[in-house]
Amino acid sequence: MTVETTLVKVDADLRAGRIPVARQRLRGLVTSYPADLTARRRLAEVYRLYGEPAEAGRWTYLDADRDPDETAAFEARHPDPLDRMVAVAWRGPEESAPTETARARLSGLREAASVQAGRPVYWHPVQNRTEHTDEDDSTGTLFCAGLALAGLALLGFAVLGVVTFVRWWL
Repeated sequence: MTVETTLVKVDADLRAGRIPVARQRLRGLVTSYPADLTARRRLAEVYRLYGEPAEAGRWTYLDADRDPDETAAFEARHPDPLDRMVAVAWRGPEESAPTETARARLSGLREAASVQAGRPVYWHPVQNRTEHTDEDDSTGTLFCAGLALAGLALLGFAVLGVVTFVRWWL
């Protein structure tokens, strides 16, 4: 489903009063597209409906026109820069952020987290779908093995069914 299609569904959910459904859709959208500032802003709007300024501040943290009170509430809830990095839910280098403001905020947060940790820290990279890791290979292998076992069990039941039918017929 595209970002635009999901946002249309969010609008319909909000009109129908299904705020939790809209929030869940937007959380999934932000997880799938962390660089989409529109989805982040919309998620902040939903949290404002809940009266959650810290969460609204979390999702507008990268915006140029963020609300200072919401940002302060977010930073008070996550005073540790490392924790704040996790909460911002960014993936990939800050250079991939869509605006200069977002890039500067991500860079500043990463630098503060590095100072706090006493070592360089980095944003979780966005994994290229064409790259494979050992974890990907083991997951695929397990899936294929399970599929093969299920196929063998199905074949065994088919043979058992044929044998039972033949015995019954004779």
